[in-house]
Amino acid sequence: MHVTQGTFSYLPPLSDAQITAQVQYCLDQDWAVSIEFTDDPHPRNAYWDMWGLPMFDVKDSAGVMKEIQACRAAKPERYIRVNGYDSRYTRQTVGLSFIVQRPTNEPGFRLERQESNDRVIRYTLHSYATDKPEG
Repeated sequence: MHVTQGTFSYLPPLSDAQITAQVQYCLDQDWAVSIEFTDDPHPRNAYWDMWGLPMFDVKDSAGVMKEIQACRAAKPERYIRVNGYDSRYTRQTVGLSFIVQRPTNEPGFRLERQESNDRVIRYTLHSYATDKPEG
């Protein structure tokens, strides 16, 4: 199972040089960059944990890469993603978001079907990670 979220999710994992190029693109657009991590990449889990604060004043991709490496060292078995926030027009909009690290074992999801009245069929996603939570 390979979780497909974000801009480059269908591509092979990005190298550090490719990540640096994408981070520099965000900085060139005057987007604030932030780093987030989670162990539950469910598509509706929009609230990942933040690694520090968004880097509003950073103008060099080396500073962002240093924080990505620190997050990787502290959270080696988590999903880590980078977001570029476009603050033009007084709104915070994600201009670019991509995963820079995945755990070695991605548990994945299964589709559960539920039949209801009047032949209505509902589908939900169930994360395999919830079957055996940490601890």
